[in-house]
Amino acid sequence: MSKRVLLAKPRGYCAGVDRAVETVERALEQYGAPVYVRKEIVHNKYVVETLSDRGAIFVNETDEVPEGALVVFSAHGVSPMVHEEAAARSLRTIDATCPLVTKVHMEAKRFARDDYDILLIGHEGHEEVEGTAGEAPQHVRLVDTAEDAATVEVRDPSKVVWLSQTTLSVDETMVRVRQLKERFPDLQDPPSDDICYATSNRQVAVKTMAPSCDLVLVVGSKNSSNSVRLVEVALQAGARASYLIDYAKEVDPAWLEGVETIGVTSGASVPDILVMELLKFLEARGWEEVEEITTANEKIAFALPRELRKDLVR
Repeated sequence: MSKRVLLAKPRGYCAGVDRAVETVERALEQYGAPVYVRKEIVHNKYVVETLSDRGAIFVNETDEVPEGALVVFSAHGVSPMVHEEAAARSLRTIDATCPLVTKVHMEAKRFARDDYDILLIGHEGHEEVEGTAGEAPQHVRLVDTAEDAATVEVRDPSKVVWLSQTTLSVDETMVRVRQLKERFPDLQDPPSDDICYATSNRQVAVKTMAPSCDLVLVVGSKNSSNSVRLVEVALQAGARASYLIDYAKEVDPAWLEGVETIGVTSGASVPDILVMELLKFLEARGWEEVEEITTANEKIAFALPRELRKDLVR
């Protein structure tokens, strides 16, 4: 039996996650601990634990931050109400919202100003969805399920636009859009693609390798929307099995029985050290041959938040 690993590229950190994690690291260096972070800076267990060890304190709401303290807003974005709450408590804020999420916020504000109904395709309760919806609460209707698409009401079918959470499955989002267009033929598309380049690139890489894989292992946390989607995409694209794990030690030996080719990838909030640990784990069990499957080369980088840049020691 020839055992081999297909390693997806691109995988792991996207530019928005890289920027958000570096923001917390630099804030700790610049201002010292503690630095408060509203919600998980990115949806990854290892990242959150590592930053906690260095002095970051993760809170769910702004009112848990002591008055006048420093708080970082996570990569998923926050609503205007959260900014107002922070101002009312005299908090110093650093906004680490991913620029691609900010773009969707700007779109929501623009269409609300023009009095459109905005159909926001996304997962109910996800922080990013709450932040985007909070930009125009009177105008946004959330569309999560097929049932939502069939029942959502709008005021004027000729003034409707769809926007989406940035971390969804590209294919599933288009299924929702087609459902909505059947009901609202005048439904407008976003001015530019809302699903982020990194989410779609990681899905394309998995689709490319999945048909050759007996098993696809996705490194990522269960609350990471884009990581969960990668498991779904792998199965839809032809992998015989696929599982989501935070760490190599979570691999169940039963998954490996009778398996020749294993695909490995990771979500956009996952540091590569976790992927390397998984490759070592597999190598020790006979999967020594690793072939990288490259479908795109990402060269995007985002500048750090301006609130941090002005204080950084040159």
